[in-house]
Amino acid sequence: MRIRLWSILALTLAALSLGPSFAHVLEAPPRIRDWPPQLWIDATVLHGQFALYRLVGGPIDVAVVVATIALAAAARRTPAFRGVAAAAILFALALIAWFGLVAPVNTILATWADGSAPENFVEVRNRWETGHMAVAALKFAGFIALAAAVSFRPAPDGGG
Repeated sequence: MRIRLWSILALTLAALSLGPSFAHVLEAPPRIRDWPPQLWIDATVLHGQFALYRLVGGPIDVAVVVATIALAAAARRTPAFRGVAAAAILFALALIAWFGLVAPVNTILATWADGSAPENFVEVRNRWETGHMAVAALKFAGFIALAAAVSFRPAPDGGG
């Protein structure tokens, strides 16, 4: 029963974590290809469009790492262990990638309070957008690993 509860919690948190990251990927092409710098800055930096990503998404991203580690510990003697452990590692890597790729750019964006586009706008925007894409890819892989692990049922003949 404990493994079932951790599985449900981990899957729920994984889905909630992946959702906003996937949304970033879906909205990136027009933001990169079509939006003029001022629109990108207005939407991304000046008007708090992503405030809830930080306030809600950040704690969820930490919670999914904790939940998958707890599930891996609970499932350590089951066939699901390797998949759950892989999911925990992938979600942890996603969090590390966010801190390594996106957070430094957020620090730069915080200096754009006057709304003007600096000379290195394209470079900074692309680092921010691709950083989110890398995080989303890691979360997607983590979600797949977790879903596969917790839905695994050995075949009746024991052949997997």
